Amino acid sequence: MSRLLSRIGAFSAGHRLVVAGAWFVLTVVLTVVTISGAKFSDAEFSISGAESTTALATMAKAFPEADPEAGELMLVVEAPDGTSLTRPADRELVAGLVSRATGVPDVKSAADPYAENRPYVSKDGSVAVSTLTVDLEADQAVVEDGLRAAAAPLTDKGYRVELGGTLDDGPPEIAGVTEIVGVVVAFVVLLLTFGSLAAAGANMLTALSGVVVGVLGILAWSATGEGIQSTTLIIAVMLGLAVGIDYALLILSRFRDELRRGVGVDAAVARAAGTAGTSVVVAGTTVVIALTGLAIVRIAFITEMGLGAALAVIVAVAASLTVVPAVLKTLGHRALPRRERPVAGAVYTAPATGAPAATDAPAAETAAAAAAAAAAGTGSGSASAAPEPGSRRGTGLLGRWAQVVVDRPVLTMLGSIVLVALLAVPALSLKTELDPPGGPDPASSQRAAYTTVSDAFGAGEQNPLVVLFEGPDAADTAAGTAKRITALNGVADVSPVQRAEDTGIAFLAVTPDHGPTDSRTSDLVNSLRTAMDDVAGAEVSVTGQTAVDVDVNAALSSGLIIYLVAVVGLSLLLLTLVFRSVMVPLLATAGFLMSLAAGLGVTVAVFQWGWAGTLVSLDEARPLASLTPLIVVGVLFGLAMDYQVFLVARMHEAHRAGLPTRAAIVRGFGQASPVVVAAAAIMAAVFAGFAFSGGDQMVASIGLALTVGVLVDALVVRMLLVPAALRLLGEASWWMPRALDRVLPDIDTEGASLDREEPSAGDGPRQELAGSARV
Repeated sequence: MSRLLSRIGAFSAGHRLVVAGAWFVLTVVLTVVTISGAKFSDAEFSISGAESTTALATMAKAFPEADPEAGELMLVVEAPDGTSLTRPADRELVAGLVSRATGVPDVKSAADPYAENRPYVSKDGSVAVSTLTVDLEADQAVVEDGLRAAAAPLTDKGYRVELGGTLDDGPPEIAGVTEIVGVVVAFVVLLLTFGSLAAAGANMLTALSGVVVGVLGILAWSATGEGIQSTTLIIAVMLGLAVGIDYALLILSRFRDELRRGVGVDAAVARAAGTAGTSVVVAGTTVVIALTGLAIVRIAFITEMGLGAALAVIVAVAASLTVVPAVLKTLGHRALPRRERPVAGAVYTAPATGAPAATDAPAAETAAAAAAAAAAGTGSGSASAAPEPGSRRGTGLLGRWAQVVVDRPVLTMLGSIVLVALLAVPALSLKTELDPPGGPDPASSQRAAYTTVSDAFGAGEQNPLVVLFEGPDAADTAAGTAKRITALNGVADVSPVQRAEDTGIAFLAVTPDHGPTDSRTSDLVNSLRTAMDDVAGAEVSVTGQTAVDVDVNAALSSGLIIYLVAVVGLSLLLLTLVFRSVMVPLLATAGFLMSLAAGLGVTVAVFQWGWAGTLVSLDEARPLASLTPLIVVGVLFGLAMDYQVFLVARMHEAHRAGLPTRAAIVRGFGQASPVVVAAAAIMAAVFAGFAFSGGDQMVASIGLALTVGVLVDALVVRMLLVPAALRLLGEASWWMPRALDRVLPDIDTEGASLDREEPSAGDGPRQELAGSARV
């Protein structure tokens, strides 16, 4: 793989106009498709093939909507204390409001709450509800303002008027202030990491370009179907931006290391593409497999979200392998800080902090031997690996960090485990729900309307269950089972039999005693299905949006376990291939689970317990969205494997070069840790921008879980726990059964094939003039 990616990088660097033209054409095509038909969908959650979903589709055909282009809102009127809306004067006031409501723009009709055939007034007369038919394309805020004006004669007299329900939300906002701040922070990290404005700018612009193409690709995809959920696009942008910056950072960092070794620009581009590019492909493939694996749950919304995010990652990988090499060729030595750039007209030599170029084989061997001798000569912390040629490692913070870890591995491991355990404790009380009844904003008119109706008519009034009967005697069978259903625990009311034009279909509407998120409503769904199993004369199904939600929650709970097992299995297989070791994959997988627990633990403490909720603009403490754990598992798994590959690959590379484990850990840590720290800081900045955006609570909770998970994984698991464990294991860290080693393919993530192809020192100098790299 290294050889192939090296050639792709060399081709991209040598044919920059071709690369730019290809990406430009792709962007234009996707833009045209997007403009011509991109659309969003706010379809409800469902599970393909489930009883509730299939029955709901049958209901939609048998009882079609009168106006598919219209939605419903509820105009809820509550009388002042001690007043009844059944009095003639009050009825007149409500009737006037209903009449004025029909004159509000985009309101097509308003039902009379006093209609004899379908009254909607509470038993005590305190609440009346008019069902409004509204254009789906209407701006709900504008409609609400019009209805507020129409309700002024009542509200001025102390009556309370609220508007319940929702319409289509329209396109999502994906670039708020906090998201932009996150990108700015990421750019500052790049600038501090590279010490070069040109390098930092190239890295950021490459990543942003990839995000633009990825977003256009997702929007173009939406034009081919029923549309995409707004959350799909937001998650794709969040993940695409984060990995795009990190993948470009990894290749650019390796390119700079090669330049410091005295390698020419062209050779440095090819070498960076072959080595760091391989890590990018492995990391990106892991993320893509994890995201597409969300289809295991068999929920269309989650599958769509996974595929959308995977597409964004694929674009980021493709841009890193083609656009980044072209940009690196253009930058040349300008990718280095100004103080390290060679003077125009002079032959480039590596900085004093570096070591001789790799072509100087004796010098390189001497450096390696010195490192090995230093590590072997003592078991104390005084030993340290000699600098890698081209390495920037010194005695700074990260250098001392590495020494502390290898000198005190047991203490390091215990401290890491205790810290992660403390962060993970709240995860033990994790609870989930699909959607908060009445909407996510507790201060909204929508929530107030929902609460008012629930209090006046019963908690289950707005979320009835539907028992569907299909068969020649459907109506008679439904009538015969009504009493049986009424007798079940948790049933508040059963409607008369509703017949379709097709005489083979009928249904009963069952009003539960409890709300849609109450566990007793879930028990009622199961009781109804059990009670209807032995009904003769028709096929019976339990459906309705509440039943669908119950099925989705059950699928998410079981699917999370299945998915987690699949992800863990994938982790073990992939890392066994990459590192050809048994212990490294086990450590990586255990570390991922620890990072996951810490991320979910902090998220539960903030969003479910309400701790520091003001930091994320939390309106109220509630259970996490049911999708949050599943999405976090998929995304964090891929990112955790990224850091494992970035860091341990350099340790493994040093070990394969002949260094003992202790020296390999120190050298690999020194080479990769600056990149891992920068990558984690960038990821955290991007994710935190979404966590603190004050927007969609599910997106915010996912952003916070990923922010904490990434920081814990990079700074605690990969830079403390894993090196300490490898130090304790010693040479056993790299053990692999011979039989398994012979069977597994060698994907060469460390560029061994490129080492074999490098010219010897006698083949001529590899340095070039600084000016020749500039375009």
